[in-house]
Amino acid sequence: MMKSQKVVTGLTISIMILAAIAASWGIFSGGGPGPHPFKTLNGTEVQLYGKGLYQDDSVSGAEQEIAQDIVTLAIGIPLLLLSLFMYGKGLLKGRLLLAGTLGYFLYTYTSYSFLSSYNTFFLIYVALMSFSFFAFALVLLSFNMETLASSFNPRMPVRFLGGVLIFLGVAVGLMWLGRILPASFNHTVPFGLDHYTTLVIQALDLGFVLPAGIFAGIMLIKRKPAGYLLGPVLIIKGITLLTAITAMAIRMIAAGVQSSFAEIALFAAFILLFMYCLYLVLRNVNETEGTV
Repeated sequence: MMKSQKVVTGLTISIMILAAIAASWGIFSGGGPGPHPFKTLNGTEVQLYGKGLYQDDSVSGAEQEIAQDIVTLAIGIPLLLLSLFMYGKGLLKGRLLLAGTLGYFLYTYTSYSFLSSYNTFFLIYVALMSFSFFAFALVLLSFNMETLASSFNPRMPVRFLGGVLIFLGVAVGLMWLGRILPASFNHTVPFGLDHYTTLVIQALDLGFVLPAGIFAGIMLIKRKPAGYLLGPVLIIKGITLLTAITAMAIRMIAAGVQSSFAEIALFAAFILLFMYCLYLVLRNVNETEGTV
C-alpha cells in the first residue's frame, strides 16, 4: 500500500470513529431545560430545542441535525466502510465511492463547525472537517486524469448524467435565491435564519455545490476527465444530501415545524433519480490495470 493510501485509510478510520461518537451523542443525549423561547438579534422570537447536545439550537435546527446524525450512522458510515474496503482492493469504483462519501462528511462537518450553536463536540466537528478535507483531497489527487476517461465505457449516457448534475445545480441555486433575494429586497430576515447570524448552508451550496454541479455536468457532457471525476463524486453527494434533507423534513413535520409533504415526495423522487445515475456510472466503469 502506498504512503498516501495509508494516510487516507488512517484518516477515514478516524472519521468513522469520531462521526459514530458525535452522531450517537447527538441522537441519544438528553438533559436540559426543554424547549423555551429565545429573542433573536433581529427582535423575533424562536423556540430553542433545550435538550441534549443541541439544546442551544433552534427546534428546527436541532431536528435537522438529529436527522443528519441518523443518516450519518445509517448510511454515511457504512458507505464509508464499504468504499474504504473497495479502495483498499485497488478498485476504481471504490475510489470514486470513497471520494463521494468523504465529500458528504466534509460538507456535513463543515456545516456543523460553522452553523451549530457551540457545544462540547465543537473540536470533534473541527477534527472531522479537517480529516475529511485532507482525505478527500488526497483521494482526488490520486486519480490519473490522463487515463480516467478511458476507464469508462464510451456508451455511458454522459448527456443524461451531465444534464441531471446541471439541473441539480440550477435547482439548488433557484431554491436558495428564492428565499434570500426577497428578504434582501425587503430588508427582512430570510425564512429559516432563526437565531443564527448567517446562512451557512446556503453559502456552501451557492459557493461550492451549485458551480461544481454545473461545471461537472458540462465537463461530463463534453467527456472531459474533470467530468468523469467530479460527476460521480457529486452524484454520491446528491444521494446523501437529498436523503438527509428528506429525513430532516420528516423530523420537522413530526416536531410541528413548518414543512411540506410535497417537498418530501419531491426529494424522495430525486433520491431515486440520483441512485439510478450512480448505478449508470458504476455499471460503466472498466476496472483495468493502470486506472489506480
